[in-house]
Amino acid sequence: MVYDILIVGAGPGGLTAGMYGSRAKLSTAIIEKGKAGGQAATTTEMENYPGFFRETTGPGVMGEFEAHAKQFGTVFLKGNVTEVSLEGEVKSVTTSAGETYQARAIILAPGAEPRTIGVPGEGKLRGKGVSYCATCDADFFEELDVVVIGSGDAAIEEAMYLTKFVESVTIVVIHDEGILDCNKRSAQKAFENSKFKWVWNSTVEEIQGDEMVEGVLVKNIRTGEKRVLEVNGVFVFIGAQPKTDFLKGKITLDEWGYIPTSEKMETNIAGVYAVGDARAKYLRQVVTAAADGAIAACAAEKFLEGHVEGRLTREDIENLTKGAK
Repeated sequence: MVYDILIVGAGPGGLTAGMYGSRAKLSTAIIEKGKAGGQAATTTEMENYPGFFRETTGPGVMGEFEAHAKQFGTVFLKGNVTEVSLEGEVKSVTTSAGETYQARAIILAPGAEPRTIGVPGEGKLRGKGVSYCATCDADFFEELDVVVIGSGDAAIEEAMYLTKFVESVTIVVIHDEGILDCNKRSAQKAFENSKFKWVWNSTVEEIQGDEMVEGVLVKNIRTGEKRVLEVNGVFVFIGAQPKTDFLKGKITLDEWGYIPTSEKMETNIAGVYAVGDARAKYLRQVVTAAADGAIAACAAEKFLEGHVEGRLTREDIENLTKGAK
């Protein structure tokens, strides 16, 4: 069978696209290898999505996104997409299990994953004191000392969250004293927080420990001096890496691996759209991913109006909906 719209990835952008596509009476499916919601589903607190600010959680909001898409008939498929064929009227994606799905329009929403710092000990101790999500793991470090690597908005926000649990947060910053990459409001709040400690002009050279994190080796980039900070945890917040390796050679990517699009979320291939954190954009938040998804689905609907031959009937769509329940 051939879907009208097939969405790769069930983050907030993909889920929104699914809802808009199904609501437009287009046969719409989302393929996702894991739990719906993407990185947002791992965020315990979510206070910046409009209208949701009272004891709102990422999993809770993403659960509502998923339910909303299902309500309109979006079909959910399980699979890890490893290969795509995007040229021609009928496009296809293939999973690691060898399953192939076809559609006349594809919306790419593969998301992104945290960047690593690539130092000795990081990989060995990942999940054993090394973390990339404060809201996921903060409670494991209650009344302990941790290090945060990074000084952007995400790093400072996550560090602030950590202070609810830990004894102290030492932030390792590559810049001169007082210079952070985050916005001024967050910086002011961080400087006023008594649980914060600062290591300036420095980088982390190694994460130390046998079974669990026991310390980090930091180097002052001005003096060359090295010293060990005894800590129980390391939180890394230095940006994200788009999960677009499977698209290399298939679609235009920028130098960082993100997908450039038009304001209609169009890629360089007709009938193929990109949304969410994998798209080249200024701000990567749930609210912008949702906007991307709505725009992409509407653009795909207009695209399909010129490719109506062979579309699934209303009866086909209703049967798919029944199968998804």
